[in-house]
Amino acid sequence: MDKDFGELIEYLDEKFTNIDGKFAHVDEKFAHVDEKFANINEKLISIDGQLDDLRINKADKKDIDNLLNAVDVYAQKADTYFQEMVMLSHKVDRHEKWLQQVADKIGIKLEY
Repeated sequence: MDKDFGELIEYLDEKFTNIDGKFAHVDEKFAHVDEKFANINEKLISIDGQLDDLRINKADKKDIDNLLNAVDVYAQKADTYFQEMVMLSHKVDRHEKWLQQVADKIGIKLEY
């Protein structure tokens, strides 16, 4: 009976050794999976931070309205400036014409 018991112990010991080897292989796979999940978790945290930055820095309706109002004000000022430049140009042309007429009357030749 000791022989059968000894053989049984050896048989079970061999089986447990094989099972331990298989579990070691499974542990390696889980370690690899844990590493992948850790990397994914880091990426998700990074994405969350980027989304938070976008939420903080995004333009809302008020910002767009302020920008459009600023553009409208600038366009109105530019239009006024261009109208004043046209009027000033006509005024200078008129003055040049008068100066030419005065120069002709008094006999002076104007050079440009």
